[in-house]
Amino acid sequence: MSLGRVHLIPVPLAENAVDTIPEAVRQQACRLKYYFVEQVRTARRWLKAYDKEVVIDEITFAEVNKQQSADKALLREWLKAGHDVGIMSEAGCPAIADPGSELVACAQELGATVVPYTGPSSILLALMASGFNGQGFRFLGYLPVKEPMRSKALKELEQIAQQKQETQIFIETPYRNNQLLEEALKALNPQKTKLCIAVDITAETASVQTRTIGEWSKHKPDLHKRPAIFLIHPAQS
Repeated sequence: MSLGRVHLIPVPLAENAVDTIPEAVRQQACRLKYYFVEQVRTARRWLKAYDKEVVIDEITFAEVNKQQSADKALLREWLKAGHDVGIMSEAGCPAIADPGSELVACAQELGATVVPYTGPSSILLALMASGFNGQGFRFLGYLPVKEPMRSKALKELEQIAQQKQETQIFIETPYRNNQLLEEALKALNPQKTKLCIAVDITAETASVQTRTIGEWSKHKPDLHKRPAIFLIHPAQS
């Protein structure tokens, strides 16, 4: 029997945004019977949103998250048995800032076909709307949580952005967003650096705004528990 394939299934970034997932992708998602997901509860909810007729009890789920490491042996077992396997994140595209990337690497090493599907990426959507350099950019994921390491990291990113005219993109756990913003406003140059804050992307409350650090200092938004992407770039002279 030939190896099964790995399907990278995107999910919406926001509630009531199912239409951001193409219909063909939704149909494919509901045909799969084996899944690695971050949280089974979330995956079940999205699959039901994709197709109310899907029989969830016929689907086998395994979790991969901060508490549960990727079960590569199980993935190999499923693929060698010829099963197609889905990988689903909590939001957006799997394997981008997501533990599913370990499973994708395992599938590649095994020689299995990996199929990515079109869906919303908060990173790319924020970059598109920022007005920053979309040809030279870096995604850093999470910065250090504690000071002074975080401020040092922010200043290093600012320096790289200035030297290379490159967009620097990073994220934070939603309940720590306000703290990160406060530290960024203190650490970064108020006139020479611009910050784009993209929150609730694809939701009705979505906002993507780009301002200098100095301008943000005068009008600080409340980002507490709101999914956010942060981007910095040199201000144009």
